[in-house]
Amino acid sequence: MYKLFTANSKAEKSLRKYIKLQSNIKNKLDKLKENPKRTIGAHPLHGKLKGKWACWLGSNIRAIYIINEKEKSIIIQAIGTHKIY
Repeated sequence: MYKLFTANSKAEKSLRKYIKLQSNIKNKLDKLKENPKRTIGAHPLHGKLKGKWACWLGSNIRAIYIINEKEKSIIIQAIGTHKIY
């Protein structure tokens, strides 16, 4: 199981906001911690975001994150609509 972190206070604030709006996001984050490359629509990003991953937390809510395999951690960098790309 991976540990979940946020990269900065803006990501932390966004995460809290979306959890309040949709309670099922906590369950999706638990699934992400089990397998950050294979669950909830996880996919690697390309172009200027190469090396980062994205997943769906809700119908229009996305998370961009980095996976640290050595430390078994996920660092969420941004959460929001497709505008975060």
